[in-house]
Amino acid sequence: MSASEGVQPTVSAPTFRVEPIDTLCVNTIRTLSMDAVQAANSGHPGTPMALAPVGYTLWQYFLQYNPADPTWPNRDRFVLSVGHASMLIYSLLHLAGVKEVGADGKPTSAPAISLDEIKRFRQLNSKTAGHPESHLVKAIETTTGPLGQGVANSVGMAIAGAWCNAHFAKPGFENLFDFHTYALCGDGDLMEGVAAEAASIAGHLKLDNLTWIYDNNRITIEGKTDLAFSEDVATRFLGYNWNVLRVADANDMPMLARAFTTAKATKGRPTLIIVDSKIAWGAPNKQDTHGAHGEPLGDAEIKGTKAFYGWPEDAKFLVPEGVAEHFQAVMGARGQAAQDAWNATYADYASKYPELAAQWSQMAHHTLPAGWDKDIPTFPADAKGIASRDSSGKVLNAIAKNVPWLIGGSADLAPSTKTRLTFDGAGDFQPSNHAGRNFHFGIREHAMASILNGMALSNLRPYGSGFLIFSDYAKAAIRLGALMGLPVIHVFTHDSIGVGEDGPTHQPIEQLISLRAVPGMLTIRPGDANEVAEAWKVILQQTHHPVTLILSRQALPTLDRSVYAPAAGTAKGAYVLADAVPGATPEVILIATGSELGMTVEAFESLKAEGINARVVSMPCWELFNAQDAAYRESVLPSSVTARVAVELGSPLGWHQYVGLHGAIIGMTTFGASAPIKDLLKHFGFSAAKIAEAAKSLIGK
Repeated sequence: MSASEGVQPTVSAPTFRVEPIDTLCVNTIRTLSMDAVQAANSGHPGTPMALAPVGYTLWQYFLQYNPADPTWPNRDRFVLSVGHASMLIYSLLHLAGVKEVGADGKPTSAPAISLDEIKRFRQLNSKTAGHPESHLVKAIETTTGPLGQGVANSVGMAIAGAWCNAHFAKPGFENLFDFHTYALCGDGDLMEGVAAEAASIAGHLKLDNLTWIYDNNRITIEGKTDLAFSEDVATRFLGYNWNVLRVADANDMPMLARAFTTAKATKGRPTLIIVDSKIAWGAPNKQDTHGAHGEPLGDAEIKGTKAFYGWPEDAKFLVPEGVAEHFQAVMGARGQAAQDAWNATYADYASKYPELAAQWSQMAHHTLPAGWDKDIPTFPADAKGIASRDSSGKVLNAIAKNVPWLIGGSADLAPSTKTRLTFDGAGDFQPSNHAGRNFHFGIREHAMASILNGMALSNLRPYGSGFLIFSDYAKAAIRLGALMGLPVIHVFTHDSIGVGEDGPTHQPIEQLISLRAVPGMLTIRPGDANEVAEAWKVILQQTHHPVTLILSRQALPTLDRSVYAPAAGTAKGAYVLADAVPGATPEVILIATGSELGMTVEAFESLKAEGINARVVSMPCWELFNAQDAAYRESVLPSSVTARVAVELGSPLGWHQYVGLHGAIIGMTTFGASAPIKDLLKHFGFSAAKIAEAAKSLIGK
């Protein structure tokens, strides 16, 4: 490791001498990894074998983590961004004796990863999935797999730590949340653009509670990295304002210890530790490209490798006597002592600052403070109306005043998405102010969404915003947030061809159905200002579902709720907004979302004036409506009425589930065009007259 590669000299580390028990522990990680992959006949043994000394040194001697309580708020976070090396984290969790977390969120006496689970690696219903999944094992900090996501999540965790440390700080309690976040990454991570985005913002924010460990093994699936990757990574990260260190041999535990000591002592910037390794190094000293990427080593190779380690050749899933005990005596004892000390400090803090302690309790338990919704405005009827992005901004500010951990920002579009918190004390999260609540993610949509996931994993309630068309850039991270069940809030504005003159590059068509296709996520597209207010009430009460809130740039009429049904029906996803003949079965049903609700109501009124018994249904959220019981769904969309018209300025895909084979869908089957909105609506056939015409055609009038 050369100090000249970094921007700060290395720090003298305590004398670190590798004892036989350390080598035994490292080789246990290696043999568990190769045995699990061989038994599954699937997986990646090479990387966990090569990185076993790195993972072991960090966990055993540096990670502030109590295996008896993986929910300890001030624990250091460890993210395995190289998710294909999942056997590394499974082996560490097992050998360290990390406990399982129960449904009540409290640690149990059962192991998070038992030896039996390791034997069931990559099998149906096992906890040891092919890539680490946090919804299966709570001790796994985040779900990783798609490369780059883990390191980007780690930036969100570091941001959460910095924000909590600043927000809860009081005299004598300046470092209540001073946990460090470590992420283990590889060449694939650093090739992905999301990692570059995340590294750039981490350096800008001077997140010195963040360390990435880069496994520089020079191998990817297609072969050596120089086929496609020849940049100077150290220089790149120096340009990002990171400290850069190097360890020339992944097996050199004393040098690893020195690097970890330096990283923890570095102030004012995150640290990248470049660790040179060879896949399966420590076996018969050869580069194994097959074991790195999805192939078991084979029985003969395993026997030879075990012989090299001095291991019983025929032993499988062997954990030698003394290994688990050594983890408990070192990592376990250190972690327990650290948590005991923190608990005592926190008890003192809570006695002196009970209101702040109550805030932390609500954050940790995903509950809301009393009166969180008391300032949400009600919007008066207004034919001219207000853009839903504008009404959303008003509602967001009303709620955020009362929920201090509701924080977020935009990918450089806050003036357009109306997501800036404007009340006194909100402030900007910047290097000089880690207590600020307004985030400037820069033009980094993908990293923003990944960072939001990391923040949510650390008990914040984050939101991010951008134009709906750019949800495509963030989709991979949005999907993983849904997989993990994280209540992240994604605010997307400029929701249709209503964007107008910006043209088809900025006009979303297929984005709505793409988001609705994500399992476990709510996509809400409110039709007027009061539906926006109700949507935010729904959003804040989610604890396990991310939400995409879809908003307009153009003004939407605010409906007169003394004439039409209350907007509270938004909570059920769809509701009967109006019937021409109350209590009677309608002849035709008009269904609309978002900005199309106003023109659909206008069509309804024209049909009603002609004596046609029409019904208008506002359907802001498919997922919420589909979750209602059959009786409610039938009351809104009676099966006897097959004449139905759905209206949405987006792809018609999916709407047949509501209109059936005999209904009509007024949607977009092409890209948009560049023109004023009125011209676009006329050109593409979106008007009250066209909706009424379609309705009358269905009923033969």
